[in-house]
Amino acid sequence: MKLSVLMPVYNEVDTLEEIVRQVLATGLVHELVMVDDGSTDGSREIMQQWLDHEIIKPVFHEQNSGKGTAIRTAIKNATGEIFVIQDADLEYDPRDYPKLLQPIEEGRADVVYGSRFLGGPSRKIYFWHQLGNNFLTLVTNVLYNLNLSDMETCYKCFRAEVVRDIELKSRRFDMEPEITAKIAKRRYKIYEVPIAYYGREYHEGKKITWRDGFPALWALIRYRFTD
Repeated sequence: MKLSVLMPVYNEVDTLEEIVRQVLATGLVHELVMVDDGSTDGSREIMQQWLDHEIIKPVFHEQNSGKGTAIRTAIKNATGEIFVIQDADLEYDPRDYPKLLQPIEEGRADVVYGSRFLGGPSRKIYFWHQLGNNFLTLVTNVLYNLNLSDMETCYKCFRAEVVRDIELKSRRFDMEPEITAKIAKRRYKIYEVPIAYYGREYHEGKKITWRDGFPALWALIRYRFTD
């Protein structure tokens, strides 16, 4: 099954070439759809070198519109049978792709989440971030009758038709709860697998903050009762 990697990019000049190298090194990728979301640090110029690449498909937003918007653009430009979301930093390891793909390829799952909290190797930082993640995951489980351990994970892997059939609206980090809410309400089969996680600090470029928790919580509540 053809794998499309969806990569939102915003000011990741220090990690961009390395994460692309790691993605391609898996040997599993049909295409890498990269969406630059108005970067100003030189990321766009790096992506220009891949305009004629056989596998990499760069797309450019003229201004910053948010991670959710970049993911929606990537979905529209992807042609594979399976999609996986990959951040452009080095927090998530593409060597985990086989774990994410296996339940879908075996017909046991429609969606697979890579969980940072199921025992994989991880860098231990930011207690309050994990507490916030745990709270949002708990709310998700209560509202949608799920048993997830990590709703906010970047590594979400789907059969392509799952997300093509869902109208996504979120512009920023509330994309994670919106996707989860809408696939749960449609009763798609969701699996979780343990993954490695190498969290970075703010001086290393981490962007999500505690303020992003409020729109995520509102999205969970909103999409429980509307579509």
